[in-house]
Amino acid sequence: MPELPEVETVRRGLSAATVGAKIVDVTVRDRRLRWAIAKDFEAILSGQTIELIERRSKYLLFRLTDKTLLAHLGMTGSFVALPTVNLPAVKAHDHVDFTLDSGITIRYNDPRRFGSMHVFSSDDAAQPLLKILGPEPLTDALTGQHLFEATRRRSCAVKLALMDNSVVVGVGNIYANESLFRAGIHPSRAANRVSLKRYELLAAEIKIVLAEAINAGGSTLRDFVNTSGEPGYFQLDYFVYGRDGEPCKRCGATLKLSRHGGRATVHCLTCQR
Repeated sequence: MPELPEVETVRRGLSAATVGAKIVDVTVRDRRLRWAIAKDFEAILSGQTIELIERRSKYLLFRLTDKTLLAHLGMTGSFVALPTVNLPAVKAHDHVDFTLDSGITIRYNDPRRFGSMHVFSSDDAAQPLLKILGPEPLTDALTGQHLFEATRRRSCAVKLALMDNSVVVGVGNIYANESLFRAGIHPSRAANRVSLKRYELLAAEIKIVLAEAINAGGSTLRDFVNTSGEPGYFQLDYFVYGRDGEPCKRCGATLKLSRHGGRATVHCLTCQR
């Protein structure tokens, strides 16, 4: 599933290709995403200008003339910017096309159809999918103090707390693994047994890991590509994720695999306590 760095990479690519352009046509080939695309979707969006594209957690928010298009990539979704002239033939799972007056068509492909698209008025506070979200990790809102206070009544593993969007958004499985390793915190440690000092270090490492991943274009493990159809490369720099049984890059000990909430967790018994 694309995580925050991958979604941010897509946001930047879409912004460069589309901001300022008007949507002149919308083609929906399959409405059966995670939630069905509304019947008036095409009519509402046609004629709207894309003024800005923002990201909230793993959601893309297309700020239009007087509406907002909220999009989520789900597990396998992707947006690709294509020239409208000589547009490539439609492939399986190409569910939606947005034709722009700039000569670009934005095509949405989603093999598993777990993504979603919703149109709403530009009041984010009224959007149920947004109002339950915690702070953005790349802003000043994420601090060690926030993590410490948010976990005082949480006895679950600290890794699960990090992946709870009401605590902090966008720290998915890959980047929780990497951030905990860099902060030297064992992923199974109870969230309410992590000290303020260690949470301060963890908050700093989360910001560093996510920033590095964005600069590398995100991670490509299965299906992720950016808006030009190119993969990300942060997976080349993983310390732990996907490296169970291999030597720790810091101490040489064998990395161990465990599971938290059904998700794979790799950690170093020596470096993480």
